[in-house]
Amino acid sequence: MSQFPSLEKALKHYFGYDSFRPGQKQIVEQALKNQDSLIVMPTGGGKSLCFQLPAMLKKGLTVVVSPLISLMQDQVEALRNNGISATFLNSSINSWQVRHREESIRNGHTKLLYVAPERLLSEKFLPFLDLVQHQVGIAGFAIDEAHCVSEWGHDFRPEYRQLKLLRQRYPDVPVMALTATATERVRQDIIQQLHLQNPFIHIASFNRQNLYYEIRPKAKSSYTELLLQIRQAKGAVIVYCLSRKGVDELTLRLQKDEVNALPYHAGLSDEERSVNQTRFIRDDVQVMVATVAFGMGINKPDVRLVIHYDLPRNIESYYQEAGRAGRDGEPADCTIYFSYGDLKKIEWAIDQKSDEQEQKIARQQLRRMIDYAEGTDCRRTIQLSYFGEYFAGNCGKCDNCCHPKPTEDWTIEAMKFLSCVARCKERFGMNYIIDVLRGSKNQKILQNKHHELSTYGIGKDKTADEWKFLGRSLIHQGILEQSTDGYAILKLNGLSWEVMRRQRQVFLAIPTQKKVTQEEKNLKKAGMEVLYERLRALRKKLADDQGVPPYVIFHDSTLKLMAQVQPETLLAFGELSGVGSSKLSQYGAVFLKEIRAYRQEKGLSVATDNGKIETPAPSTTQLMSLHLFQQGLNVEEIAQQRNLKPSTIFVHLAELWEMGETVDIDKLVSPERQKVIWKAMQEIGNAELLKPIYEYLEEEYSYGEIRIVRALWREKQNN
Repeated sequence: MSQFPSLEKALKHYFGYDSFRPGQKQIVEQALKNQDSLIVMPTGGGKSLCFQLPAMLKKGLTVVVSPLISLMQDQVEALRNNGISATFLNSSINSWQVRHREESIRNGHTKLLYVAPERLLSEKFLPFLDLVQHQVGIAGFAIDEAHCVSEWGHDFRPEYRQLKLLRQRYPDVPVMALTATATERVRQDIIQQLHLQNPFIHIASFNRQNLYYEIRPKAKSSYTELLLQIRQAKGAVIVYCLSRKGVDELTLRLQKDEVNALPYHAGLSDEERSVNQTRFIRDDVQVMVATVAFGMGINKPDVRLVIHYDLPRNIESYYQEAGRAGRDGEPADCTIYFSYGDLKKIEWAIDQKSDEQEQKIARQQLRRMIDYAEGTDCRRTIQLSYFGEYFAGNCGKCDNCCHPKPTEDWTIEAMKFLSCVARCKERFGMNYIIDVLRGSKNQKILQNKHHELSTYGIGKDKTADEWKFLGRSLIHQGILEQSTDGYAILKLNGLSWEVMRRQRQVFLAIPTQKKVTQEEKNLKKAGMEVLYERLRALRKKLADDQGVPPYVIFHDSTLKLMAQVQPETLLAFGELSGVGSSKLSQYGAVFLKEIRAYRQEKGLSVATDNGKIETPAPSTTQLMSLHLFQQGLNVEEIAQQRNLKPSTIFVHLAELWEMGETVDIDKLVSPERQKVIWKAMQEIGNAELLKPIYEYLEEEYSYGEIRIVRALWREKQNN
């Protein structure tokens, strides 16, 4: 870390962030002391950075154990775009690629390796790892999704148990175990199974402050509401359904309404799921409709809306699924459409379980979910208490806090309902009682002569949904009971009779609709939406050219900063949160061009220097590299003397040349190699993006050499 005066400087250099998220700095500091650690940090809290930054600051290779191929590829792609040497080894690459990557690892050119536990512990791979330990050293092991180690975890994987071999084989290499959710029992099991030695334990709050939680009643008009939500969403949307059939039907309906949506469930082929997931991650489609039973395993930070069109089975799965929203820390919405019809589907599925204890646990979990959906307290208070975390309430980011539901006295209606149950001899379910109350001429009612009851037709002033809402509320307030024999017969109890004798009142919280947030109003008022959308379109084009997801270029939060700050120089652009040195070099000029064009169209001032985008003055570190180069040292020698990477020296010299400093380009890249790179740029037609040129040249020319020739290209374009 000698080249960085502080961890914050290293953070800005590699990842573009100005400050750490809560807990991150302390975790990184412990990792740099080579201490074992257990990190419990919810989705979107920044777990990955906790091992990625130490990997860049320590000598040797950091091995990351990850169970999902798609997550490996996404993380590696994002790291490479930050100029970080990372790779993965899994079944998606051929044997030649494996050999090539293993050679890069042995030569010390790779800092982070992502690998699945099955490959890591295979007979062929462990000897290779021994060789790496001998030649370049292993800086540490990061065990992602560490709850998979524990049989008490929600996603137990037996192969994870074998990871304890790492401690036996490499006793001095530190291990960092990371997971999004873990109870006390699971945490202790992880420590024991991985043989963590006096681990540093960090348990972050489960409070996702950027998420807005709300429950909406599910009715005939709900599809129209959902459609409006999707059309108003400023980014990607995930909609969850209970069944494959529900997914397919909703996807088709959305497509007919010209919404760009795709399905995702276990009934699709592996290829279909993979294609649909890739298109969603890359913003080719806005909406993914998926089953809650099938984990998507996506690493998409810019999901702005997660809708549960059907009720989730329990709070833990809901927390994880809703947690796919706003992983970048930006505001996002989480909506549940709640209906008692969904409740029956879940109860039926629970009844199919063969184990009686499993049924009991599932029913308890479902009851907690219903309490959450029907609760009038702060949503966070209910949600966090499930994970053993106290929250005082008044979060300001849920429907119950922002729009408190008016409480109405429904005692008279409750008396009517309960009286009807009594007069029907407690032998019928809810729908039948409601039919009697509303005066239905149902054949069964006529046969039973219930049309002659005093309660027949006394509830015509309320809709069936309103009576159903009352009936379910009575059940969950303990005023009415429902049999669990599969027939759901309504039964009275002592509290029922208290209500009917006017000894107890019944109050209901009436649901309200969510209003437009103040932030949405401010964004429109500021008039920055147009520029933001233009920057998003530019990001999408660049991402498509490179074959990567858009968030790999920049996160939504950084684009919003660009739209708000509207930097006009590279120096100002580089100060934005989310812009590191690598991304400044790769994308700074392209995005500045778009910002400047927008400002010119609006008649705003634009900082120019003879028509060129301003560049910052040479930094001390750049001038040190130039001084050594002018003394006759080559790039490799300068890098070795300054303890930097050769690619960094190339960046220094290329930028200095563009600033007008004297740099002998031919000494950096021979004229012959310049011609080949120049030709590649002409073929591709875009010299601003390095990766396509690097790949076009089959990786035979370094990024540093390409940067130097790009500087020449830019000079010609500006003259």
